[in-house]
Amino acid sequence: MPLTLWRDISPVGQPLRRPTSKSPHVLIIGGGVTGLTSAWVLLDRGYRVTIVSSAWVSDTQRLTSQIAGALWEFPPAVCGQHTDKISLAHSKHWVMTAYHIWDGIASIPTLSEASGVRMMPSDFFFPEPVDSDKAQVDKMTEIMASGVRGFYRGADIIDERGIDPSYGAVDAYELLAPVIDTDKAMGWLTELIESKGAELVTETIHDDLVEIEDELRARFEADVIINCTGLQAQELAGDESVYPIRGGLIRVINDGSDFPKVDAALTITADAAHSSNEIIFLVPRNDNILLIGGITEPHEWNLDLTLDTPIIRRMRERCEKFLPGLENARLDPEYPLAQGLRPFRGQNVRVERELRRTGSRIVHSYGHGGAGWSLSFGCAQDVAMLVDEALEGIPARPMSETVFERKAAGFQRHPVKHQHQQQQKV
Repeated sequence: MPLTLWRDISPVGQPLRRPTSKSPHVLIIGGGVTGLTSAWVLLDRGYRVTIVSSAWVSDTQRLTSQIAGALWEFPPAVCGQHTDKISLAHSKHWVMTAYHIWDGIASIPTLSEASGVRMMPSDFFFPEPVDSDKAQVDKMTEIMASGVRGFYRGADIIDERGIDPSYGAVDAYELLAPVIDTDKAMGWLTELIESKGAELVTETIHDDLVEIEDELRARFEADVIINCTGLQAQELAGDESVYPIRGGLIRVINDGSDFPKVDAALTITADAAHSSNEIIFLVPRNDNILLIGGITEPHEWNLDLTLDTPIIRRMRERCEKFLPGLENARLDPEYPLAQGLRPFRGQNVRVERELRRTGSRIVHSYGHGGAGWSLSFGCAQDVAMLVDEALEGIPARPMSETVFERKAAGFQRHPVKHQHQQQQKV
């Protein structure tokens, strides 16, 4: 049973189930969207939660979660890197859980304004008819059956949105999707979990968590540790397959004065273009800002892009050819270029218990790449299940063994079993 707004989590300032002094205590490492949404789910299930992070939401030194494009997408997404079968099987459930929760938040005007979450038309364009590509037909069929709102397919979308016909788009479809103002949303999420009782600790943790698990659990009096550290999982999970894909987004003024106001997300995905070098990513971030993207540069660690960097110039030129008038856009004077490192790993997104140490109570949730916001609540739901399993003494299993089994069984919603789980504490 998918995680549901108001039944399983609530966007108000107190937990659905208040913890007691005997409630299990969870230590989450990482203050990005993955860590915060995991904390939200656990707090409303009656857990006590502490989050340790080296940094928090800020308007100066932005977190990766703030820099993200944060357009909800059905996998595989724009940057096209999550093609692992295990990832895709899990992700199609994860994204729909997140879709309905973000949609619920956006449906309440005061919550939508506070959180920066809106539902907006999201248009996907194709350089060849969708019917000519079996993979795209299969993906479109899944989207139509998924429960998204506002699905429509038709080449007339190309003219309606003012796309240059010479660019080569010949087919398109549209759906309503969550579009998230990440600066506002990260601030809102942080305040929400604090109001629900989470303790925030500013600290940088080094070393493989397996080696320091006992020390950390003793120091924080934690029953379970959750690793939501993104790229730092390379060190904290001992996972050498973790790597960055650098991304960049130009921010321009979208008030209708320099070009027709863009009021829908417009994209050509990597899997549609068959090249990560031909991505189109135009997303209205809020009432006044349009994001122009995107790029994917695997294994590039340096954040030294400028507006004159060749790959950024090509990105802008590509988007200007796609949408005439965009060449007249004015840069956001305060924040013209966003750049960050998407945290990928060599195989699937990892939402899994620690397998290297028998009896470990570490749960991992990392490797989300550019889809952290899209996967957020779905991954958080599985994290909560894994926490329950760890406290109940159920042996850890790899994701490959549970990809369909856990989904078939459903998410059993129940209050934290304080007394039983307290007895499990070591």
